[in-house]
Amino acid sequence: MPKLIRLYIVSVSIGFALAVAFVALLVWQDVAGLRHLIFGSDMGWVAALMMVMFHGVVFAGVQFGIAVMRMAEDPDGPRGGSAAPHLDQLAPVRLKANQVAGPQRP
Repeated sequence: MPKLIRLYIVSVSIGFALAVAFVALLVWQDVAGLRHLIFGSDMGWVAALMMVMFHGVVFAGVQFGIAVMRMAEDPDGPRGGSAAPHLDQLAPVRLKANQVAGPQRP
């Protein structure tokens, strides 16, 4: 099996496991009265299944995205752009008091 397919299957499995745990916690904590709505209806299992499926799709996508982003190679160092200024080459500059920038008075 190709590594990418295996990575996807593992990520989806983790995502759906997290979704089942998340929905179980929502029902157990009775968030927004979900436990009453699910157990009080004869079709409550459909609502629970839909919540697991929809949360599973989201969590699986997040898991796969995290796994793919972690595969990136670390860069060797800064690339492109201009060199950073050398602070040891700075010298003080003398300014007269009337040359200081500021708001102009009429």
